[in-house]
Amino acid sequence: MLKQYKEAIEKSNIISKTDADGIITFANDEFCKISGYSQEELLGKNHNIVRHPSVPQEKFELLWDTISQREVYRDTVKNLAKDGSTFYVNTTIIPILDENKEIVEYVAIRYDVTKEVLLREELLRKEAAYEELNKSLEKRVQEQTRELVALNENLQKRISDEVAKNEQKQRVMFWQSRHASLGQMLANIAHQWRQPLTELSLTLFNMKKAVAAQNSDDFSRFYDESKFAIQNMSQTIDDFANFFSPNKQKHRFNVKESAEEALTLLDNVLAEEMITVKKELQDGYVLGVSNELTQVIINLVNNAKDAFNHNSILLREIVVRVKNNGAFVLVEVADNAGGISKENIEKIFEPYFTTKHKSRGTGLGLFMSRMICEQGLGGTLDVKSSKKNSIFSIKIPLDKDEEENIKRA
Repeated sequence: MLKQYKEAIEKSNIISKTDADGIITFANDEFCKISGYSQEELLGKNHNIVRHPSVPQEKFELLWDTISQREVYRDTVKNLAKDGSTFYVNTTIIPILDENKEIVEYVAIRYDVTKEVLLREELLRKEAAYEELNKSLEKRVQEQTRELVALNENLQKRISDEVAKNEQKQRVMFWQSRHASLGQMLANIAHQWRQPLTELSLTLFNMKKAVAAQNSDDFSRFYDESKFAIQNMSQTIDDFANFFSPNKQKHRFNVKESAEEALTLLDNVLAEEMITVKKELQDGYVLGVSNELTQVIINLVNNAKDAFNHNSILLREIVVRVKNNGAFVLVEVADNAGGISKENIEKIFEPYFTTKHKSRGTGLGLFMSRMICEQGLGGTLDVKSSKKNSIFSIKIPLDKDEEENIKRA
């Protein structure tokens, strides 16, 4: 039985023996296998044959001080194989004493922990890279925040300059509408960040599990997913910064792109509210301010979202269409939120009229949307409603160059 115990230990562990001077007197097959040396090459050689040159001298001095004092030495040791590769072993060195308590030999029992050590080193490298990426993101957020503050200050100044040309009531309405839009955008930012933050937290948890399971492939995949989530969050900042760009000069833009931008800014809100959006979008170029049209479409979609909740609609669908008929571009936002009552449909474009609770609306959204369509885009904004559906229609004249191209085609 003692022989069987000895064989069991030798087959499951890396074992070597040296004399009192560190000369190898025994090395089992596992030691030969991991080191790459044959028994003939090991026997009679000093045990430093597998010593790694990068290990500090102080560590070996501590080892010899410990075992020379007849104490057991335990540590994870970095070794060098015959082929130049590195391996790591958890090592226990036990002094063997004779009847006079004198050291006659040393027995070293080891087991291979190379995968664990390399995985831990990879984790440390990834953590350093992740920390650097996080610092870069924080710096970017600070920079973008300063830009947004500057943009907001610029926006407020432009608003003040613009409303100064109108009557006091018009000035107050314009101011309130812009603040309501800013508040809505800030809410959208929160929605856009909530999901990737949750995904990032889950991914980091999975990274810990991958390390515990010693799965380097999963760890690398989860690390890449974390970087992707952070990059998406950074891109969200850019998207909303562009939305509040102070450049309000009229320019030629594609209505299709404005509609897509509006839906992109609202995608998390719509997903959270379980609203299905169908898009039927054609290219159509008009003259105006693309961000203002985007704001109108966002307002119409948000109104539909609120109507779904107010009327307790379960199956929620919004259809956004952009059609180019050769003379103008038609934008339609249709919903199945229960329609608009006859008594309200004639009033919904009046200032300060709202069917929502005071905490949910100012009554300026549709009024300002029609003003943007008429004064900013030279078009119209109207609505049709039935018992179950509402369709808001925006008509904007095509840019003259676009219209001429269509005629020639």
